[in-house]
Amino acid sequence: MDTTSSNTVTRLPGTEGGSEPYRDPPVNYEAEQALLGAILANNQSLEKVADFLRPEHFAEAVHGRIFEACCTLIERNQLANAISLKNLFQQDEALAEVSGAEYLERLQGSYVSIINAGDYGHTIHDLHLRRQLIALGEDVVNQAFDHDLDMPAKEQIESAEQQLYNLAESGQTEGGFQPFDAALTLAIEMAEAARKRDGHIAGVATGFVDLDKLLGGLQRSDLVILAARPSMGKTALATNIAFNAAKARVRGRLEDDPEAGAVVGFFSLEMSAEQLATRILSEASGVASDRIRRGELSDSEFDLVLQASSELSSLPIFIDDTPAISVGQLRTRARRLKRQHGLSLLVVDYLQLMRPTAGVQVENRVQEISEITRGLKAIAKELDLPVLALSQLSRAVEQREDKRPVLSDLRESGSIEQDADVVMFIYREQYYLERAEPIQRPEENDDKFHERHDRWKEKCEKVHRLADVIVAKQRHGPIGTRKLTFEGATTKFSSYSDAEHLPNGDH
Repeated sequence: MDTTSSNTVTRLPGTEGGSEPYRDPPVNYEAEQALLGAILANNQSLEKVADFLRPEHFAEAVHGRIFEACCTLIERNQLANAISLKNLFQQDEALAEVSGAEYLERLQGSYVSIINAGDYGHTIHDLHLRRQLIALGEDVVNQAFDHDLDMPAKEQIESAEQQLYNLAESGQTEGGFQPFDAALTLAIEMAEAARKRDGHIAGVATGFVDLDKLLGGLQRSDLVILAARPSMGKTALATNIAFNAAKARVRGRLEDDPEAGAVVGFFSLEMSAEQLATRILSEASGVASDRIRRGELSDSEFDLVLQASSELSSLPIFIDDTPAISVGQLRTRARRLKRQHGLSLLVVDYLQLMRPTAGVQVENRVQEISEITRGLKAIAKELDLPVLALSQLSRAVEQREDKRPVLSDLRESGSIEQDADVVMFIYREQYYLERAEPIQRPEENDDKFHERHDRWKEKCEKVHRLADVIVAKQRHGPIGTRKLTFEGATTKFSSYSDAEHLPNGDH
């Protein structure tokens, strides 16, 4: 039997001539009957469609109810056939219209083979999606014609994109169990690739040796949260990681290692693309970013900036500085970038500035952040790449004597901590010490004050240019703290070395 359905084209009365034809929705009642007949004749047929087929997918409502009744009985380990369903449908007026028990017996007696049950199920599901697409298209057209000032065109587009995405998600019939040997093969391939690569990094290398050893790089499908209080350098570290990954991708292409590094998509909700580019330019040239912005450059510095600009122009970094972007918009743009340029690392700065997808109802800020983090994790899995999302920390850090952040310091921490695969914090003790310079007390003599001031200076020198990256959660590995060196003028982090770390930043 042909399990496809062609659209019957007829004309409504009075539509002769150039009027648009009326088209019936795509359905295939024969496929629905064949599937139900196979299930009634042999209940094991349900196993072939139970993962993806639902009662509402049937074009004929009566068929949907019969399918639902079959599922209910079979899940209870009871037999589902024309006899057992007869009592269930005695009071069903809709089934009475098609001769009730006789219709069930006709379905059961008309089956030919259960071999094609899966094909029939996919046909029914595909036609359901087509009907949903038609309905969605009609809604989009009607909304566009309805001039609603409360819903601008851009929001209508975003709403349509989200509805299409939801339909695509509901239309997934793949998935389910896979053999363990297939998963083992993928694990071995990943281990082999890491073994061959410098530093034995399986994921996208951050460019910081000690941090990469702890993390094994940023892993595909992981949501990595990088959190800190303002002025700790979270945007700087994220920018450095993006720069290092993009630079490694360019180097990998030259060395015939196309999987090295990453093509980076950077969603900058706080800073403009120009400001972000200035930071990367400062890092690459070694010229302070504030001097570049003000144009206070000597001839030699300007030459350094021009040279760095020429070298950076080939980096595969793409910046989107749309403010208050929604999860739906971000997903759509990330998909497009992956399709066009092979996106392999996504950076979001920062998640508290994002909006949930249009049409998603949230009651409070915690639910809103939860919706955003779930969306980012879904994007990481869907696009099979690491998502590095920056996050603010609550002010509770400032109220403690020990200002090292912990997981509970994450703003709206429950969902962020739960959805993230890795949570990292940046802590720079220098920042707090510099703002706690001792002041001479009225009752304190000069000698005691100078002694106290000298101890403060000594502490400052010990932590000068030092930053701690605290890995507080790692789903696939150990936690711990790794030191980096931070140069404030160029907002540049670099790998820490005892030999290089000298007081007052001397080299």
